[in-house]
Amino acid sequence: MSIQGMSKEHIMEIRSKNINPMTSKITYYKKPVFIHQGHMQWLWDMDGRRYLDLFAGVATVAVGHCHPKVTAAVEKQLKKLWHTTNIYVNAPLHEYCEKLASHLPDPLKVIYLTNSGSEANDLAMLMARIHTGNYDIITFRGSYHGGSQQTMGLTSQSSYKYPIATSSGCTHTMCPDVFRGPWGGSHCRDSPVQTIRQCSCAQGQCMANEQYIGQLKETFAASVPSRVAGFFGEPIQGMGGAVQYPKNYFKEAYKLVREKGGVCIADEVQTGFGRTGTHFWGFQGYGILPDIVTMAKGIGNGFPMAAVVTTPEIAASFAKAYHFNTFGGNSVACAVGSAVLDVRIKEDGLQQNCHHVGTYLMTELAKLRDKHKIIGDVRGKGLQIGVEMVKDKVLSYAEPSSWRPTVAVVRRSHICIHDRDIKRTHAAQETTITTAVVTHDKLLWGVPSADTGYRQRGKV
Repeated sequence: MSIQGMSKEHIMEIRSKNINPMTSKITYYKKPVFIHQGHMQWLWDMDGRRYLDLFAGVATVAVGHCHPKVTAAVEKQLKKLWHTTNIYVNAPLHEYCEKLASHLPDPLKVIYLTNSGSEANDLAMLMARIHTGNYDIITFRGSYHGGSQQTMGLTSQSSYKYPIATSSGCTHTMCPDVFRGPWGGSHCRDSPVQTIRQCSCAQGQCMANEQYIGQLKETFAASVPSRVAGFFGEPIQGMGGAVQYPKNYFKEAYKLVREKGGVCIADEVQTGFGRTGTHFWGFQGYGILPDIVTMAKGIGNGFPMAAVVTTPEIAASFAKAYHFNTFGGNSVACAVGSAVLDVRIKEDGLQQNCHHVGTYLMTELAKLRDKHKIIGDVRGKGLQIGVEMVKDKVLSYAEPSSWRPTVAVVRRSHICIHDRDIKRTHAAQETTITTAVVTHDKLLWGVPSADTGYRQRGKV
């Protein structure tokens, strides 16, 4: 079958000759999926096969592929005005910023629009350094905050680093991973599913949290100057493996950072816009208030847009010099973002859907964890879920030969998921970051397929 006269063979020839080889390096599956069309939680390939999308375009398609109301908003704006920069006053930019600000707590009300998460985090680094007059920034080991030369310094995964000079002044402290880290227990994290590790902590106490905060204090004592610019943290570590932390970690970490003169930055690129279910922003689940929030991916449902939101005080510091972004605040992007907010909150109740469906899915996956030796952990919140595969429940590296067959079986069941070889933890992990429109009945198809994949992992 060919689409618009282009065969699969011709597509792959173009991919080989005219598209940067990095694209081929990260292409999923030995026999790639040729995606042709999407609608809500479904994708179709060029042969007409339908797939349940449990990856959402890399955690991006927040309200479903080609959502009719978002599509209508795009079409309406395209007929009126495609583009003008933010140096001109245009209604879509201001309407959207007002709407987005209404979903953030005071004093997080000042917005700067960009094109991608990397760009937003790059800008947040700049804002933190300008405002504080300090330079050093702390983030977690295993973190991913972008692929620009600046954010590559923040990112703590060797797979995403080149042997070049990246942003200096970035220090990586121990990730408070309660499953695979040195400390963890049976009620550390804010999730329907806890780890299989045991602990003897009394109610309201968490020894693991105390130990990880101790590691952060050690970082302050040994690795950074007496004053820092800031601290970056994803509410749930996305590319690092859907890692969750002890419930009170951020409260104590933010206090320490502010005592050192730094600002606290929440990277909501994956967790924002209701994905975690119980709250609209991931940071709200920890009872904290950051000084800067970055967001992308789900903000535009696949349209290239992102934002940095901060306080009036920090925004005023940023205005000391000129900074211009040609496409940030593009009229069509703002129309998309506005429609996404309307659909996600006012009309379709998708935050609640994330909570209910995500809880159901994690509960079912936890049953598979108890059933299959290859599954070491199930974790997450709402519809940001991780399944970590280990070797016979022992916390050791699962070779690709032992876990990739699982992914292959799930793919043959026409389900799209994300799989990663997590070098920092010596583990393999699948991530489910599905579109928020997925429903219980669709997952009744997906869970048995995953069960089959885990059972047959050594037979493919």
